Amino acid sequence: MKNNNRKNNLLISAPAKINLHLEILGYRKDNFHELAMVMQSIDLKDLLSFSYRNDGSITLISDEKNLSLGDDNLIVKAAKILQKYSNNPLLGVEIHLTKNIPIGAGLAGGSSDAAATLVGLNLLWDLQLSNNVLEDISSQLGSDVPFCILGGTQLCFGRGELLEPVTSPLTSFAIILVKDPSITISTPWAYSLNKQQNSSHYLTTGSQFELRRNILRNSEWLKSSSKSVIPPLYNDLQKVIEPINSSVRNSLKLLQSIPGSLSVAMSGSGPSCFALFNNLNSAKEALEDNRTRFRSMGLDAWSCSLLNKGTYLD
Repeated sequence: MKNNNRKNNLLISAPAKINLHLEILGYRKDNFHELAMVMQSIDLKDLLSFSYRNDGSITLISDEKNLSLGDDNLIVKAAKILQKYSNNPLLGVEIHLTKNIPIGAGLAGGSSDAAATLVGLNLLWDLQLSNNVLEDISSQLGSDVPFCILGGTQLCFGRGELLEPVTSPLTSFAIILVKDPSITISTPWAYSLNKQQNSSHYLTTGSQFELRRNILRNSEWLKSSSKSVIPPLYNDLQKVIEPINSSVRNSLKLLQSIPGSLSVAMSGSGPSCFALFNNLNSAKEALEDNRTRFRSMGLDAWSCSLLNKGTYLD
């Protein structure tokens, strides 16, 4: 009998994220870093369309020629994990990815695509799994994937998979985001570099970690209902990448010089950088006024609003 709850085709949006706060607390026994972060979804997004198959086949097609479409792609990994979880080997899908988030940019494009795959296939295959279950499954795919499912503004602890949603007025802000398309930065390499340079300052105990988490939880900019409190952007990885990467250095300097820019930072492990503006209109105007400058430096640039959600059905 046909399941009337199942849809044969779906379109899911997969928003990028930026880091408003990225603090490296210490090193864990599982060889990951202990983090205290605030991650924020933005409206730069990939689009994933899903077409149902009943032969167990999982295929991925994309307009991005530089992207592997094989088993190493997080989209394919996510689909296969969910197929196995369903205990129904005949569930299949053809996925079309329209790639707008740049690769290797510190914007969690791959993680958001994986999250969108879990959300999309949960609907397409009518698995009726809760978001909590999807987040548990997603943690097998990467530390940023759980955040990308619900998105919005969230505190992220542990490796980044321990989430605490934040109710704040941050979505009234907007950003200009820039990236040199010729440059990518490996996230594991960036963390390894930070460990080499700063491990002597790492915290080592659970109580020390929790103290730092509470300081972040109680930050005025996360608790205030006033838009006059500007997020004090912070990124520990920026401290080690900026001195050795001219693209990051020049991007931050350019963004700082733009009238209306409130604060600037690198996102994640870079090389993407962004400037915070009071609202989307200000960011759009600043982008148009400075397009020539961005082009002359070889930078792709976007104006983006801040979202209160992660993956969503289009």
